[in-house]
Amino acid sequence: MARQSISFTKPNDEWLKAQVDSDEYSSKSELVNDLIRQARKQQVQIDWIRAKLEKAENSGFTDDSKESILAQSKSLLNG
Repeated sequence: MARQSISFTKPNDEWLKAQVDSDEYSSKSELVNDLIRQARKQQVQIDWIRAKLEKAENSGFTDDSKESILAQSKSLLNG
């Protein structure tokens, strides 16, 4: 595993220490790695949503009524 040396602001360092002291994590390194994993997972979700939004924006407009769109959506959800 790669070793890094990083500096934290006092409030962040105190928060990290509190998490380790509460036995949630065994070390600051474990906590930082978990936070990075969570951020990476969140980025994947954000990228997926962004791609869906871009696809929707690029598909153009519709003349369907909101009732029609709702009915189509419900139909797709119900199989």
